[in-house]
Amino acid sequence: MGRFDLDSLLSELGVKRSGGQKASAAATEEPGGSPDVHSDESSHNETDPSAPPEKMSSTTPPTTRAFVRNDPRETPRPPDVAGRGLNAEVDPARVAEKADRLSLRPDDALGLLWGPTEGQRGAVRGRDLGAELQARGVIAADQLTSLRTVLRQSPGRTASEVLLEMGVPEEQIQQVVAQIHGLEFARINPDDGFHSSYFNRLGADFCRRHGVLPLRKDGLRLVVGTVHPDDVFVIDEVRRLLGVSAVRQVIVTSSDINLIIELQSAGEEQDIAVNDILADIDEGDVEVVENDQEDVDFAKQAGESPVIRYVNFIIQTALKEGASDIHIEPAEKKLKVRFRIDGILFDMMNPPHKMHAAIISRLKIMANLDISERRLPQDGRIRAVVAGRKLDLRVSTLPTVTGEKCVLRILDARSIAVGLEQLGFDETSLHIWRRQIKQPHGIILVTGPTGSGKTTTLYSSLREMDTKKLNVSTTEDPVEYHLDGITQVQIHDKIGMSFAAALRSLLRQDPDVVMVGEIRDAETARIAIQAALTGHLVLSTLHTNDAPSSVTRMINIGVEPFLIGAALNAVLAQRLVRRICDHCKTADALNEEMQEFLMTQGLDAAQVSKGAGCDRCRQTGYAGRLGIYELLVLDDVTRDAIARSPSVTEFRRMCVERGMVTLRQDGLAKVVRGQTTIEEVLRVTEATI
Repeated sequence: MGRFDLDSLLSELGVKRSGGQKASAAATEEPGGSPDVHSDESSHNETDPSAPPEKMSSTTPPTTRAFVRNDPRETPRPPDVAGRGLNAEVDPARVAEKADRLSLRPDDALGLLWGPTEGQRGAVRGRDLGAELQARGVIAADQLTSLRTVLRQSPGRTASEVLLEMGVPEEQIQQVVAQIHGLEFARINPDDGFHSSYFNRLGADFCRRHGVLPLRKDGLRLVVGTVHPDDVFVIDEVRRLLGVSAVRQVIVTSSDINLIIELQSAGEEQDIAVNDILADIDEGDVEVVENDQEDVDFAKQAGESPVIRYVNFIIQTALKEGASDIHIEPAEKKLKVRFRIDGILFDMMNPPHKMHAAIISRLKIMANLDISERRLPQDGRIRAVVAGRKLDLRVSTLPTVTGEKCVLRILDARSIAVGLEQLGFDETSLHIWRRQIKQPHGIILVTGPTGSGKTTTLYSSLREMDTKKLNVSTTEDPVEYHLDGITQVQIHDKIGMSFAAALRSLLRQDPDVVMVGEIRDAETARIAIQAALTGHLVLSTLHTNDAPSSVTRMINIGVEPFLIGAALNAVLAQRLVRRICDHCKTADALNEEMQEFLMTQGLDAAQVSKGAGCDRCRQTGYAGRLGIYELLVLDDVTRDAIARSPSVTEFRRMCVERGMVTLRQDGLAKVVRGQTTIEEVLRVTEATI
């Protein structure tokens, strides 16, 4: 702010000068450079208005009258910056001295209310909190994407709150908040880092609730530490309660404020004898209040339109993001919604905690479950049409100490309507596998942990069969997808409909191909082997880490080795790895150590591909998944070895010597081809070494 006509400014503001006369229209410049803003009456003696005006000596510094009230009840504006009486004369040199001490320009009257210090000028502007934290390396790109997703889908929440829940240190968050707002960041020393008298006047509850703490006096201003710099109403309330005219904000952490409050509260505790306490307590003073949660009409809450819309929004968003599972997880005071996308869980939403019971009840109603039963796990199924697509949602609820957790598995028929060539087989493995599923009899096993894509591989294999000429039947627990032209049987262990019982019945239905969902016990394994030896093709799954382990697993559950060697045709072990995003794929040079590692696996590459991260892949660098495979086809040598009941290590070494490509070798080959990354392959094949 440059020089200004003070009298004109006061006239526009409606402020009258001392003596009730109007200020002159222009200010004259004295030889000393100080503006002369006094009127003809301004030099009169205040005690004797009738006295003639005194002549100002050229050596006397010019002075300015302080402003007075228009109304005796009115607060003078602007305030008396010199800190003297209302009718006292103000020395401009003293004002300039005070302004210099406060780091303000002498001619900036508004600077007395607020002004940045030299260290605050040039602060970070125009960037959001998450982007600045990522630029500093505090959070990763995927965390920034999760932050923006949660903020977009959780109205009313702040970035700082979400970042704290993600585990980002509060000190680093507040440092960036301070820079963004052009303020100073400070840590509070419990010994002498706050103004105790002002703290007592505000009260601990006020400071805790609003996240503020009076720190010290800095000239005419009170320095106040605040957690939320945008809450100007709280700052105004602090000024009113403490009776200060100017406040300077600094950014602090809520943990520091809470520590001060706890220390102050601990110091105020008094030692009182236990007998004195008991003497003042009567048995009826404390009344136990029953939990009235049972009286809540959850059916009514779940039927209200906001809850219905929000549940629909969760399902639609999950389908849009390509999620396979929805996790609704309650905590003590918050509710979290996470999606499993490409095998990895991402935080997506944080609805209000009070909606938890209504959301769970709504999902139970949709799945025809008992909404009044919240102490036992329940399982159900929802059939819905979302955006014109028919979906099946498998619902599972689980009581926890903080409430019911609900997980929804999204069963989309489009996810399994893929051909074998789209799953990730190389040409050689695909040719061998297609030849195996066309065999007239024998057992074919697909192995791997839960979520490794075994069901998708089996369903894609069944789709390759001619169901018009073949009788294809399946026994599954549960039946997740419905296939045309195939007889599918649901397992019910509680009523005796086990895999063994269902398989025994299916063998009387003149089958050509039988798919057993899982071989869990010796009885099921024996019936499957008998079916294979009597002219049926049997497909099934096992939960083992690699292909050779499947043979020893069947021996361990009680099947004779010679029967396994006679009936087993092939074993396919598989894993799912994330595919590099095509929209942000870039080249990545390998160091010497990684090049040597690839050479030990029979691969030679100086560089590979990686995903840089973009909006389409949520800044992860991956989009979609593909399989890596370990295919073991038994021949006469391996059948003879199985009859001798070999150990896992011995049998695996024999299979590798006879040309079996391991999971890690197949995965690294896909790394060289630019389909995935080394980190992904090592992540999913760690247990196969």
